[in-house]
Amino acid sequence: MSKILFKDLANYFGQEIELQGFVDKVRDLQYVQFVVLRDSSAKVQVTIEKNEENKELNEIVSNMTRESTVLTKGVILEQEKVKLRGMEFIPSSIELTSRSEEELPIDILDYNNKSKQDLRLDNRFLDLRLDKNYLIFKGQTLAEMAMREYWIENDFIEIHSPKILGTASETGAEVFALEYFGKKVFLAQSPQFYKQMAMGAGFNNVFEIGPVFRAENSHTAYHATEFTSVDCEISWIKSYEEVMDLEEEKLVYVMKSLKKSLGDRFKEIFKKEIKIPEVKFPRIPFAEAKKIVQENYNYFGEKEFDFDRREEELICLYAKKNMNSEFVFVTEYPFESRPFYHMLDEETKLTKSFDLLYKGIEITTGAQREHRIDILKKQAIEKEMSLESIDFYLNFFKFGMPPHGGYGFGLTRFLMRLFEVDSIRDVTFLYRGPNRVMP
Repeated sequence: MSKILFKDLANYFGQEIELQGFVDKVRDLQYVQFVVLRDSSAKVQVTIEKNEENKELNEIVSNMTRESTVLTKGVILEQEKVKLRGMEFIPSSIELTSRSEEELPIDILDYNNKSKQDLRLDNRFLDLRLDKNYLIFKGQTLAEMAMREYWIENDFIEIHSPKILGTASETGAEVFALEYFGKKVFLAQSPQFYKQMAMGAGFNNVFEIGPVFRAENSHTAYHATEFTSVDCEISWIKSYEEVMDLEEEKLVYVMKSLKKSLGDRFKEIFKKEIKIPEVKFPRIPFAEAKKIVQENYNYFGEKEFDFDRREEELICLYAKKNMNSEFVFVTEYPFESRPFYHMLDEETKLTKSFDLLYKGIEITTGAQREHRIDILKKQAIEKEMSLESIDFYLNFFKFGMPPHGGYGFGLTRFLMRLFEVDSIRDVTFLYRGPNRVMP
């Protein structure tokens, strides 16, 4: 018999069944005992009267500790008077399958105590037992599944690029170096070069969901040294607008899928709705976005060629208020803030690139790539890069390369904003940062 999930107990009213779960609460009163059991899907009340017949069960419950695990057999009954889901479980047997220590290192229910965040991360296995945390990772699973469904339906193939590189990827900054059989190698910052190799291989459309590594000594709520990046690349494009079209269509598909699968539970736990985008994502050129922020909010960002965090928040505020969109594309960034492989507009000398912002934070960077090797070399030199260091990459462009583009999507940042939690630490199974490599 397969395990019965607590969320499905209404299907078994009046039947004798077997349940396994964690002990969420114990109330040992004069004439009756109540135990609330929990699994990843829901909770249920177990009721045991105190009498001679139940003496053995009463003794087990009297010595039961929170977060222990039990196996119990009995009957599930519909009981409208029971506040917890209108049902109760009457056990005929209870087996303590593992006993928790009485004093927990963290109070699982005291989730809002931010001063103990490090302690919660030290004991992440306990922290994750919260139903809100389970829902976050259920959401992550379903979001990845929806993305894969969308891509497969649109003739993409999945690649798994190497994470150990012989040369630093992209600009060479903020990379982790390590010893590799007597020589120096690097952990991948992104799969960018290998996505483009797949374009040169004639794969047309590819995607990858995998880990990337950034040696950023940053302690903000938005950064991690290891995180999951979602990348895709498409061939035969005529404009970077096609890349934005692709991402917008994919994200709407993902949001609809999440609402269908998680909407009710999301509303129950987080007290809000999963909002499906109702309008086309606004597309605002970088210079215009800067001007909007300055004129509407009297804020002048600290970066001339990029957005700072406050500017991202303000342009999203503007887009939501004036364009009814929680998503906004900022386009045409200056070359100074973009990598060498982004294509330049021949007239404006601005990049054919974009960032996608969602609820105040950048979740995507994308662009049309420069596929012409002579221009690619020229732009690399302008970025003071050694052509010798990227010789393997340039080799991809020597024998025919389709016009192409793509993007990298930060899954944890998206989840952080979807669930409206304070930090990517809350949507990362085990966070890695400058001061955290354990557990």
